[in-house]
Amino acid sequence: MADIANSNLLNKGIPPAKDAFIVLVKTEWNAAIVNELEKGCRKTLQQNQVKKIITITVPGCFEIPFAIKNYWEKATKKKMPDAFIALGCVIRGDTPHFDYVCKGVTDGVLQLNLMLPVPTIFGVLTVNNEDQAIDRIGGKHGHKGEEAAITALKMIGPLNIQEET
Repeated sequence: MADIANSNLLNKGIPPAKDAFIVLVKTEWNAAIVNELEKGCRKTLQQNQVKKIITITVPGCFEIPFAIKNYWEKATKKKMPDAFIALGCVIRGDTPHFDYVCKGVTDGVLQLNLMLPVPTIFGVLTVNNEDQAIDRIGGKHGHKGEEAAITALKMIGPLNIQEET
């Protein structure tokens, strides 16, 4: 299981982001969970003085990659973001729908990261039940919205490349 205690994400410095512009794309499904992801994400971005944050709301996780691609293609030079953050929550049900949605949004975000010149951060919870989701919005597994924001800030800053000597 992924555990923030096994990561240096929160321990390493976050590069300055005063002029950054970040677009959050969130879903309407599982709104209580997703709204908490957004709240934590915004709080962290604001604490790090991100200049501009906007949110786009889409019906479900499957629509996230399309919304990001569509926004990027229609953005003028002044409105091009430095990063996108995908926020959603898919809770397993009784049918294979969960697997299809999770694979679709994961593959879509991967393709965006390979296609766009700016990062798309995966802030989508894929959980078995609501308790697992709650554990990831400030519970025992940290706050995945805050972690997504930190990841975005680190990805728009200079990459931490270490050469062997």
